[in-house]
Amino acid sequence: MKTTKAIRTPGGLSVRLDVRSAVVVAVLMVAALAASVVLIGTGDFPIPALDVLRTLAGHGDAGQEFIINDLRLPRVLVGLLVGGALGLSGALFQSISRNPLGSPDVLGLNQGATAGALVMIVIFGGSATQVAFGALVGGLVTGLAIYVLAWKRGVHGYRLVLVGIGVSAFVTAVNGYLLTKADFVDAARATVWMTGSLNGRGWEQVWPLLVLFAVLVPVVAAFGRPLRMLEMGDDAAGALGIRVERTRLLLLTASVFLTAAATAAAGPVVFVALTAPQIARRLTKSPGPNLMAATWMGATLLIVADLVSQRMFGADQLPVGVVTGVVGGVYLLWLLVAERKAGRI
Repeated sequence: MKTTKAIRTPGGLSVRLDVRSAVVVAVLMVAALAASVVLIGTGDFPIPALDVLRTLAGHGDAGQEFIINDLRLPRVLVGLLVGGALGLSGALFQSISRNPLGSPDVLGLNQGATAGALVMIVIFGGSATQVAFGALVGGLVTGLAIYVLAWKRGVHGYRLVLVGIGVSAFVTAVNGYLLTKADFVDAARATVWMTGSLNGRGWEQVWPLLVLFAVLVPVVAAFGRPLRMLEMGDDAAGALGIRVERTRLLLLTASVFLTAAATAAAGPVVFVALTAPQIARRLTKSPGPNLMAATWMGATLLIVADLVSQRMFGADQLPVGVVTGVVGGVYLLWLLVAERKAGRI
């Protein structure tokens, strides 16, 4: 049975559509949005799903509009955007490195963003906005360091992963040192931030993430074909007319920005970037980076994790990063066993 169809536009362009992938993306979108509606209605003041939809359409009472539009909707939107950013970033890193372990979690970008946030908390006593800015800068600097250290007549998959693991270990040690130098209040504040949480997130986190998506997603989508060519190897991609290093640098930069911005908004939410692309690939059964499927899988994973956290422990008792860490740790163990059995590690 054919799963790929060619669609011709009136202008004469031909677009190939993978039917299974399109169905998977549609199902994930529905799942993420449905979980979001349920999550908005979850809390100390429960609101039925129909009332949530009615309020979002502008027909709720004043109390429901305040709870939903001012308190809960921004948190959910941050969760969707952060999860989507991590899923897309993980798909880009894994495709470029051609390694299922090549995610921002493993390569140290989360730890770099954490270092930037810790510097602002411990040394400067910064506000929430300054901490977010520090996390963004820390992630970008770490990404640049990994690229420079991995460069040797180009940046190749396993070298990128190995350098990233080394940088991650180094930055983790720096983070530990910063925590030992913090006073009790700053250390407690830093520890809470380092777990990764959506608690207290508002519209001030939503808008920068929306702008980032509006800028980077079209850029990444435009480089979808060159990215698929890169998965065939540098020589093959170059023979097909792809500017290998230029394409790799641009996509790595986009991935670093996505990871750093997501970490700045919600803290280092772990393992979403690692697991979302792999689960998406297994659902679509399609070669290539599966960028849209990975994006919506990341959003779905984070929203469902936050829903589980709130339903089981309450809105302020268990950060969502703890739930994703447990699920992701189990998945990582399974992935390592599967890769070992397949003889790839």
